[in-house]
Amino acid sequence: QVQLVESGGGLVQAGGSLRLSCAASGRTASRAAMGWFRQAPGKEREFVAAISWTGGSTNYADSVKGRFTIARDHAKNTVYLQMNSLKPEDTAVYYCAAGATWGSLSGPSNLVDYWGQGTQVTVSS
Repeated sequence: QVQLVESGGGLVQAGGSLRLSCAASGRTASRAAMGWFRQAPGKEREFVAAISWTGGSTNYADSVKGRFTIARDHAKNTVYLQMNSLKPEDTAVYYCAAGATWGSLSGPSNLVDYWGQGTQVTVSS
């Protein structure tokens, strides 16, 4: 089992930055692939970014490449999502996700094994 707790959401103007954090706990947390998904009102939950349990592999949605960076700190069992050059279309609830395999974070949300409670990110124009 893995428990995930997000923090760092908020309101920011377009062009600004936010950093989301996700603290993981549980027996297998340190070996889980982790990532972020987001869900805007009336839309399906979509993949944003993922990082392997070693930190050696990362993957990003095309819509955030070059603007968002995912990283993990094994000592703290925490994953971060640094979001720069934010746009109004980035507004959504952001969910931390974890999976037993890299494939669990490959894109489709139904493959994810564990979810956090979500944190709201609002970007004003």
